[in-house]
Amino acid sequence: MDPARRNIIATATVVTEFAAQNARAAAGTAFFDKGPVRTHYEDQGGTGFPLLCIPGGGLNSVLASLHNGPFDPFKEFAGDFRCVSQDLRNANAGQSAGPLEIDRPWDSHTDDQLDLMDHLGINKFMVIGFCIGGPLIWNLLKRAPDRIVAAVLAQPSGFRPEMPTLSYDGNMMGWGPELVKRRPEITMDGVQRYLANMYMSHPDFVYTVTRDFVRQCQTPVLILPDDIPAHPYRVAMEAAMLAPNAEVSMYPWKQPKELIPIAVRQVRSFLKSHRPISA
Repeated sequence: MDPARRNIIATATVVTEFAAQNARAAAGTAFFDKGPVRTHYEDQGGTGFPLLCIPGGGLNSVLASLHNGPFDPFKEFAGDFRCVSQDLRNANAGQSAGPLEIDRPWDSHTDDQLDLMDHLGINKFMVIGFCIGGPLIWNLLKRAPDRIVAAVLAQPSGFRPEMPTLSYDGNMMGWGPELVKRRPEITMDGVQRYLANMYMSHPDFVYTVTRDFVRQCQTPVLILPDDIPAHPYRVAMEAAMLAPNAEVSMYPWKQPKELIPIAVRQVRSFLKSHRPISA
């Protein structure tokens, strides 16, 4: 075949596949409304056992950060599981929006996650979460223990006593001001109270549950620790030691990048081993 023609065909094939990928991604995203809350979500569909995927990024947790993280659960596990994810309510780069529930910040996000699964007709599911997904998973396990089959906490957030206002300060600068610009009905005073209840009212451990809860939690969990200021290694390992059915990955698992596929294999094996037989 003429080299020029071959290049044209190859280029056309790449462009066609790229367009097809975009179409598949667009087809998998949708909106779900419940009361004053609108949730932007992505549902891979299929018949695999459901896997709720919580992106990292703190209160700016959005679908894009899930697909651009250390590894993409949709890409890695789509062949075995029905992957579902969503933008966190009021994330600045996201499309999910609702009231700023000042007195129940963590529970408002857990409401959205459970409401989405109800909307999709999903009762029992597994969950994997990055960063803020750690505290949110513990809250899911507290709120809906009979629905969560197993959980993976990757680079989970936690309280660092030597930097006690780290999460509060970071969101007061990196999340609150932009939110107020976009949503004039929300004030910085409201943001301050919301973040104080989220990160300062129980400034210890994983924010959402106590050590006693973790000791009694029977759900299988796999923890992939990190050690940056917002993801303290000590807290991740303490949770792994306390939880009676916990496993822990190698550490480090993100650097060098050649280690990531090994961590992904462990996550896949863990999820498959706890997937209900009937799934």
